[in-house]
Amino acid sequence: MPEPLASASLPSAASPHTIAPRLGRRMACWLYEGILMFGVVFIAGYLFGTLSQTRNALDNRHALQAFLFVVFGIYFTWFWAKGQTLAMKTWHIRVVDTSGRPLSQARALVRYVLSWLWFLPPLLAVAPFSLPAGEITVIVFGWVAVWALSSRLHPQQQFWHDAWAGTRLVDSQAAGL
Repeated sequence: MPEPLASASLPSAASPHTIAPRLGRRMACWLYEGILMFGVVFIAGYLFGTLSQTRNALDNRHALQAFLFVVFGIYFTWFWAKGQTLAMKTWHIRVVDTSGRPLSQARALVRYVLSWLWFLPPLLAVAPFSLPAGEITVIVFGWVAVWALSSRLHPQQQFWHDAWAGTRLVDSQAAGL
């Protein structure tokens, strides 16, 4: 009796469909995404300031932060459900679920919330202390480096928030997407 053939739709463990793009490329995309977010912050901040009639930048600071959290959530959830943000298109990176399909809005939202692990732990750690901005910056970027390098411990080199969200980053050129 012949052995059943392996499904062609299931990628092998070493295929380009399962291994994440190189860490340097993912971090370059991450940095470019941060630069693009300045525009999103500017427009959202202007909209918030206009609608709330905020005259001083420190007035309504927590409300502005909550508003930006929601705006970022809408931005990333929308684009990740479509497969790529502008930065991801530039660096030929696509986000998919563990089966290689596009993300649902719900899964993209879970990925967004878990992606705050890039920043939340160090910010919570320094919150009780009155540290200067320079020291906070060093701690945050130190954590970002540790978090990024920890992806090398994942069997498919994925970031841990992607593994926990049931998503993964793939090379859109190698995967033919």
